[in-house]
Amino acid sequence: MSEALEYLVAARPEAMRAYFRFLREAGKHLDPRTRALISIITKVAAQTDDGFRQYIARGLQAGLTANEILDGLLMAFPALGLTKITWAMDILLAMDIPEFRLESMNAQPGRWHRVAAIADLPARGVRRLACDDRELFVTCHDLEFQVLDSRCPHQVTNIPELALQGDRLVCPRHGWVFDIASGACVEKGDRPLRRFESRTEEGSLLAYW
Repeated sequence: MSEALEYLVAARPEAMRAYFRFLREAGKHLDPRTRALISIITKVAAQTDDGFRQYIARGLQAGLTANEILDGLLMAFPALGLTKITWAMDILLAMDIPEFRLESMNAQPGRWHRVAAIADLPARGVRRLACDDRELFVTCHDLEFQVLDSRCPHQVTNIPELALQGDRLVCPRHGWVFDIASGACVEKGDRPLRRFESRTEEGSLLAYW
């Protein structure tokens, strides 16, 4: 939620609760993916930068693919117009989300990727790694591994290694704080880091996306 909305919730709680209740009721018969797609389209119509970034993240988390999001925006062309759609594309290009890169758009979805040799990972601790089209945080604890996306679930900001403070990872854009051991958001936000399924095989750590 933006600072402006947080202010209105604090200043006019009854009115804002009614507003959010209206939104929930209006979409109660929609599945989460459809609701997320409609929200993305409305943010493009209003040209709200932060809102668009936030709902792109929510759409991907709800299971929308990059192709579905692009199709939704193009299907809304009569209402949005080319200027607003290209405005949205400029933001997407600046965000550099792996799912929206041209080489990923028509790639076969879902496969195992070799993240690193186990011998190159610490027995305990965290390592930030690049693997194919993604950047990851890998946590290690006595040969038990967890692979987390480096991108904040709020607005898909790519969190750098310098943001790691002990066992806490702090997104530099809006200050969401994550427990690096679990990926859970422990301050400011309400959604965890994306966790990729992982396994070890023939001396390597593999992750699936």
